[in-house]
Order: sequence, then structure tokens, then C-alpha cells
Amino acid sequence: MKQIKILIAGKEHLEYAEEICDVIADSAKVRGTGIAKRKPEYIRQKITNNNAVIALDKHGIFAGFCYIETWGHGEYVSNSGLIVHPSFRKLGLAKKIKKKAFNHAREKYPLARVFGITTSLPVMKINHELGYHPVTFSELTDDQTFWSGCKSCPNFDILTRNEQKMCLCVGMVAPSKKEEEARKIFGKNKKAAKIQKKQSK
Repeated sequence: MKQIKILIAGKEHLEYAEEICDVIADSAKVRGTGIAKRKPEYIRQKITNNNAVIALDKHGIFAGFCYIETWGHGEYVSNSGLIVHPSFRKLGLAKKIKKKAFNHAREKYPLARVFGITTSLPVMKINHELGYHPVTFSELTDDQTFWSGCKSCPNFDILTRNEQKMCLCVGMVAPSKKEEEARKIFGKNKKAAKIQKKQSK
């Protein structure tokens, strides 16, 4: 694999914003499915707020990107705009970028559930490996700002016809960091109780 660094994007990466938007737009055209369009100013805002992950090769050439968004007063967080430049595809880079963004989101927003909607089978597979599970749209954020971001998608009429209950995208959710920690503790306590009960017999 080419030497690629995956970093939490900082102000030194603002110069890549236009290229990121171009790659996202080109990918949407090729797939013929919905990827919400983003403007360079929006991408710059994400980078400035420490809510983005960028991949660069050893020469500083742009390879991939993903950003974080919060919804519903911090109850939900999403990793959006996952993109890999065509020159760097089929190297397993999307999975690495997604994992970096997922972990960054959970560390920065430990009380928020991580969710996403996608039509991409590779993204669904990556999400599944990270701990996401498919859900109905009713289990996602009801923050209308999130859903209004779908307006630039060619499938938006399907979403509106179905009263925002379903579309071509699949909804997926992963537990918050705090929820996962609580489950682990509960699991250990339950296991310990079983052992104690068995030993007391």
C-alpha cells in the first residue's frame, strides 16, 4: 500500500477543501445515487472545528476525507462525506479513514450515538465491522437540519413522499462510547454473578 497518513485535519489542511468537494461531486455522478453536495466553506468549517479526518500521501497529495457532524443537541453524531480519491481506491483506505473518524467522534462526543445513512454496500460493511446495526429511520435523529441536508440528493423526493420514514439509503447506528462501556461492565458483572452462583452450589 502507498505510504498514506490518516490525520485529524487541522488548519494546515484548509487548502484541500475545494478538491474534497470536487471528488465528492464526481463520485456522486459516477454512482448515480445520493451524496449530499457540500461547499468548500462547509468543509473548511469542519476542519477548523477539529471535526474532520484527512488522508494524504507522503508528498501531501490528497487521498481521502471524512467529517463529523453532531445532531439533536449532541445526542447523535455522524461520520459523513466519506470519500477516497480515485487514484487511491482499492487499497482499503476507506475503511481506515472511517475507523479513524468513528473513533475520533466517540472520543470527542462520548455520550452521542454514531449513525449514518448510505446507499454504499462497502460503507455498510465497514459500518457493520465497527459495530453499527441497521435501523429504521425512526430510530435516527429527528433533527430536521440533518434531513434538510438530503435536499441536494437526487432521491430527496423519495424521502419526502415517504414522510421521512424511508428512502434508498439504509440507516445504521452504533452505541455511544458510554453505552458500550456500560454494556461491558454489565456483561462482566453478569458473568461474575453466574460464576459466584455456580461456586456457591
